Amino acid sequence: MEYVKLGATGLEVSKLCLGCMSFGDRSRGFHSGWLLNEEDSRVIIKKGLDLGINFFDTANVYAAGSSEEYLGRALRDFVSREDVVLATKCYFSDLANGQKKPNNHGLSRKAIFHQVEASLKRLGTDYIDILYIHRWDYDTPIEETMSALNDLVRSGKVRYLGASAMYTWQFQKAQYVAEKNGWTKFSVMQNHYNLLYREEEREMLPFCKETGVGLAPYSPLASGRVVRDWDADTARSKTDETAKSKYDSTEEQDMVIVKRVAEVADKYSISRSQVALAWLWQKGIHSPIIGVTKEKYLDDFMGAFDVTLTDDDMAYLDEKYLPHKVVGAL
Repeated sequence: MEYVKLGATGLEVSKLCLGCMSFGDRSRGFHSGWLLNEEDSRVIIKKGLDLGINFFDTANVYAAGSSEEYLGRALRDFVSREDVVLATKCYFSDLANGQKKPNNHGLSRKAIFHQVEASLKRLGTDYIDILYIHRWDYDTPIEETMSALNDLVRSGKVRYLGASAMYTWQFQKAQYVAEKNGWTKFSVMQNHYNLLYREEEREMLPFCKETGVGLAPYSPLASGRVVRDWDADTARSKTDETAKSKYDSTEEQDMVIVKRVAEVADKYSISRSQVALAWLWQKGIHSPIIGVTKEKYLDDFMGAFDVTLTDDDMAYLDEKYLPHKVVGAL
């Protein structure tokens, strides 16, 4: 495993972050067709730890909090708390299917404090290393949100702040408000970025690099579409409605890129996932969030550390990209 400082912070994370959206109780999940039960989840978590992964990402909304429960119990059994970097999120409701009730969602002070306390209980820990705001809240003043987040950091319940899936003007506004008031700023951005979706290259990635914000994008393999033949059927490809909404409308142009990934992989006798991850690191990404349902995928990903793509390879993979509709920011 290789490790990197997360942006301008002193926090050292593995260059692969294990995403836990695929772990959880199927009776509580909105993407239940491919959720792993607790026993199978523990196998993946243990494998990640054995490979040197120290960075784990979950959210209050994943399977209505059961992802946090599974992850928390596994980490307590397998590793010292100080040896891992634990990230979770707030914004969406933690009720089954994200059911909304007054004050159980969004980024008001009340909602944030409620969700953080609930996450701490489910994770079985005294603090969260990175707390992300999962989306932008159009109904709450950003001053209220940043003040509440700052108070959580000052209390010791949260170590660092992160943001996810928003427009760059929103992220810049939040950073400005925090700086203006002497509050804690966001240290990491978790956005949507991969070979098939590169809209973040326009503004978000340059802004983060210029200001020292760490980059830990989700969906680095485009929900598996980058690493398999386009017509391949998997449990996730058949049931993941979120992934379908992201990629199905652009499949004609995306198929060309997927074929090129396969060509580069064949050229070096490596896997497509290794190409996709090497591409991300060479784009300046610190720790892409990988979600897996089988141990063998983690072994495969480790091979990416031995891959260095040439400038010609990078240009070949980039060449056929066409603009996409913005996905992620709401």
